[in-house]
Amino acid sequence: MPSEVLSSAAHSTGALPGSRPRDLRANPWLTLIAVAFGLFMVGLDGSVVSIANPEIGRDLDATTADLQWVTNAYLLALAATLILGGKLGDRFGRRTFYLIGVTGFTAASVAIGLSGSIEGVIAFRAPQGFFGALLMPNTLGMLRAVFPPRKFGIAVGIWAMVSSVSTALGPIVGGLLVEHVNWESVFYINAPVGVIALIFSIVVLPQSKNVAAVQEKFDLPGVVLLAIGLLAMVFGVVKGETWGWTSGGTLGTIGAGVVVVLLFGWYETRVARPLLPMRLFRNPALSIGTVITALNFFILLGVIFFVMLYLQNVRGFTPVQAGVRTLPLSLASVVASPLGAVLTQKFGPRLTMPLGMALQAAACFAMLGWSAESSYSALWPPFIALGLGVGMVMASSSDAIVGNAPVQDGGVAGGLQATALQIGGALGTSVLVSLISSRVGSTLSGELTSAGVPSPAAEGLQGTKDAVSMGVAPVSGQTPAQLQDAVIEGSHQAFMNGVHTAALVSAVLAVAGALVAVAGVRRAPEAARH
Repeated sequence: MPSEVLSSAAHSTGALPGSRPRDLRANPWLTLIAVAFGLFMVGLDGSVVSIANPEIGRDLDATTADLQWVTNAYLLALAATLILGGKLGDRFGRRTFYLIGVTGFTAASVAIGLSGSIEGVIAFRAPQGFFGALLMPNTLGMLRAVFPPRKFGIAVGIWAMVSSVSTALGPIVGGLLVEHVNWESVFYINAPVGVIALIFSIVVLPQSKNVAAVQEKFDLPGVVLLAIGLLAMVFGVVKGETWGWTSGGTLGTIGAGVVVVLLFGWYETRVARPLLPMRLFRNPALSIGTVITALNFFILLGVIFFVMLYLQNVRGFTPVQAGVRTLPLSLASVVASPLGAVLTQKFGPRLTMPLGMALQAAACFAMLGWSAESSYSALWPPFIALGLGVGMVMASSSDAIVGNAPVQDGGVAGGLQATALQIGGALGTSVLVSLISSRVGSTLSGELTSAGVPSPAAEGLQGTKDAVSMGVAPVSGQTPAQLQDAVIEGSHQAFMNGVHTAALVSAVLAVAGALVAVAGVRRAPEAARH
């Protein structure tokens, strides 16, 4: 009888029995600090690599397709296994799989820097993504297990702040390392962070898991179905820009992924111990929080991508200079995440989730006024609004997803949130880049002609739309000065047309997200959060 009571208590709290009251592992705030190290490492890596890609290409003689796979190999492995990583933590120990994730991610990062070939970089990026998938969902799972409901929202706010800031700091850190050290240092920087995270985590992290699930049969068919479905969907998304969004390959791949994911959902309702319990989605706040999380990172990563192109290729700033100019976004998210957590704790996500999306919509609408010569006074207000909105949504949507899941499913809920985040980010970058490219293609010739480029020359430059879509004007040292100025003016205007289209779509999606959150989210009863 005593063992049954002990097991029941452990199951209800998510923590394993046996820790001493005065033990370091009994302090939830130390747990938060420990998981912040690993979260920061993964978040920084997610955005820092894009800055290093051009230098990787030059040093390793890589093609554009090779560089796409530097990103895609990581993204595919990460997205396909995030929910599995959370489930493994729930079942066998969140601390255990967090530590495995930190160790593996650090080792893979060092291996990438040492690889010496583009094939090696791509090969090690996949395991780096896999170990990131073991790490990320268990950060939230452990917080859900150690923090009482009344303090969980604050913890999630700090978690969201670390996640947002690490992502936003990527361009600055990456620019400094690439300019002053080498591209390998972008990966080597994970070594000291990973070692600190590992040592500190071993000392302070408590073990927690769903004790009742240890003896259950593992849902292997569910793992396979979900991995195949997510792989197909994400692969279709990341290849959509290359293949064309209406091509048979893109639609067929994404469609096949959707069918397999639906099959996975149907299968999960028919097994006793599912990988992803479908009952979680009975909670409207959790379901809407998942959608808003994806939308949040769709906008954040998509906007950051074209903003960095604008600052570097149109305005001529170095990566470091461009990164410094986006600091208001990072600083705003530092303020917004804990503020959003406090407001969510007091008023519920029905206030903070739509407020955050509304701020993002305002930021994107403001970007419609940007031109190729806009002063910085026109740039920083949208950065601040975007940072405030992203930080607030991160805090409220994380609380809505993980805070509304039972403690024993904390890792799975964390995996669900991280999966939505990654798929949203992949969609944001791919879709917005595609929109920019399409708009540039339809307006380039006309803008060149309006800028003074003779019609025959303007038509001949239509084939350079891919370069213009990245903000690069197709001129060379041999181009006459007057014609060069006209080509630069017309090309930049065509690029800004694309940016305005991407910003408008992002703004409309943010407004839609705000309306959905207002209509569908209610404050969950406190009892439901235990």
